[in-house]
Amino acid sequence: MGVSGSGKTTVGQLLAARLGLPFYDGDDFHPAANVAKMAAGHPLTDEDRAGWLAALATDLGQWGAAGGAVLACSALKEAYRQTLQAGAGAPLSWVFLDTDVEVLRARLAARQGHYMKADMLDSQLATLEKPTYGLHLTDDAPPATLVDQAVAQLHLPPAGA
Repeated sequence: MGVSGSGKTTVGQLLAARLGLPFYDGDDFHPAANVAKMAAGHPLTDEDRAGWLAALATDLGQWGAAGGAVLACSALKEAYRQTLQAGAGAPLSWVFLDTDVEVLRARLAARQGHYMKADMLDSQLATLEKPTYGLHLTDDAPPATLVDQAVAQLHLPPAGA
């Protein structure tokens, strides 16, 4: 979890591959109205996110029952994380990617073909409630190293274990 540009997709894909689990990007599950709103430069409200989070929570429960998955999701507020956890049915392992704001700005400015633009970052940072639990990783290491840290510190079994 983390704000846009924090590396959720990159780290999540690598982590899923390491664990032999499917990877899902929460951005892919936004309804068209949310994507259009963000593409137009307007931040989402709690009301905008409610249906998206509820659907992801249901999916988490299904993915968990099927053996697990890795989900990259902003989950900016504690209430959002509680919604996701409630649907999961089993405790989730949280990894928060805490990235320097200037690194985030540079990444978003360089990003091609994504609806979330650099000018939306401030709204995400204003919304962010950093979790007091889970694994907090600073983005000062290569993505593969962050995955190594997540696997080791969360005691996650590698694929086939």
